[in-house]
Amino acid sequence: MTAGESAWTLHAAAVDRLRASYAAIPSGQPVRLAKKTSNLFRPRNATHAPGLDVSGLDGVIFVDPKNRTADVAGMTTYEHLVDATLPYGLMPFVVPQLRTITLGGAVSGLGIESTSFRSGLPHESVLEMDVFTGAGEVVTTRPGEELFDAFPNSYGSLGYATRLRIELEPIRSHVALRHIRFDDAGLLAKTIAMITETREYGGEQVDGLDGVAFEPGEYYLTLARWSDHPGAGATASDYAGQQIFYQSIQQRETDLLTTYDYLWRWDTDWFWCSGAFGAQNPRLRRVWPRRYRRSDVYYRMVGWDHRFHIADKLDKRAGRPLRERVIQDVEIPVDQLPEFLDWFDAEVGMRPVWLCPLKLRRREWPTYPLTLDTTYVNVGFWGTVHVGPGREDAPMNRAIEAKVHELGGHKSLYSEAFYDRETFDRLYDGAHLAAVKQTYDPDNRLTSLYDKAVRRQ
Repeated sequence: MTAGESAWTLHAAAVDRLRASYAAIPSGQPVRLAKKTSNLFRPRNATHAPGLDVSGLDGVIFVDPKNRTADVAGMTTYEHLVDATLPYGLMPFVVPQLRTITLGGAVSGLGIESTSFRSGLPHESVLEMDVFTGAGEVVTTRPGEELFDAFPNSYGSLGYATRLRIELEPIRSHVALRHIRFDDAGLLAKTIAMITETREYGGEQVDGLDGVAFEPGEYYLTLARWSDHPGAGATASDYAGQQIFYQSIQQRETDLLTTYDYLWRWDTDWFWCSGAFGAQNPRLRRVWPRRYRRSDVYYRMVGWDHRFHIADKLDKRAGRPLRERVIQDVEIPVDQLPEFLDWFDAEVGMRPVWLCPLKLRRREWPTYPLTLDTTYVNVGFWGTVHVGPGREDAPMNRAIEAKVHELGGHKSLYSEAFYDRETFDRLYDGAHLAAVKQTYDPDNRLTSLYDKAVRRQ
């Protein structure tokens, strides 16, 4: 048996275990994944029901360098996926910024990164996938088919991807960066639109594009160019060590990273959120083991805070108002970006915020209805805001939802949402999603998208 045949055999055995775990869940009990890690920020009601066994579905089954494709198990993290493709000089079209995001999760829950201005979202480079449905069946589906087209942004309400065949693109050994500062949000937006259209800036090719808004009047775009020729004497920066990537954006105009370090540049410090745990303090950073400077470690630490209410106790002791958790990614049409940033600075005041341009590759998708010919900018902000006794009503999150949709944008559902059912169905094509769910989950074994995203089930 060859290594390739062995990988397929192991994958088939993992799917069999998944089926067996499904059969063991009593009728009427919710069907969920028995999964140790997550990148969701939606609290949900506790359940003691057994989960689906997906323990064998983390691995790359086969890389085809000639056709630039890979067959990948659905629970494979992008960290493991990249480890398998980079030796061939290949990478997925879009590599979301955190190591433990899974391929299946990015396709069903929408991922994004700096190549999204030219390559769209992760599901747009999927050629086919096997989906384990609420009926306990594995269905192979391809673009243009009902299940495939409704799957992006379904968050497990239609089933779980067990295998995906994805396109890969060539990548080089290094990435050269330019950090361009803007004082005016209008010029920033126009430059994003221009680069998205031409894929170049100042006569130089742009392969990756994202940015940071540090303060009103201090905006940066980071332009990435794949490179095999870093130049004589050039040394790649190390942002998994003592240096911190987001701080370097303000400190230098150009930079050089290995491709591997570029892909995970945001993971080491969870963008800038590691500062909340002291990981950016130079003294503490020197003794913080390098292997623990990663997003999943910080995610677990957030879980400890939620469990023991550490921040609330400290705020109470200091006499500060209660905090509302504001963790969101929203897509704003590029021409509305200046208005949104001005509003956000005035009403929310959270800084920095991440800026990641996005344009669909070929077509529109029903359950996250972005417009094909529109350039959007993903604005990501993750933290807390002191709001006082009204925290339980989520006033800041509700205001953000209203503003986003006033400007013709959309909001990702990986975090908390507060829409009423009618609004939610209008924004996320609820009627169509329900019809597809009835076909592939006729007994409603899987939790609906609204119940997951809003009702915390």
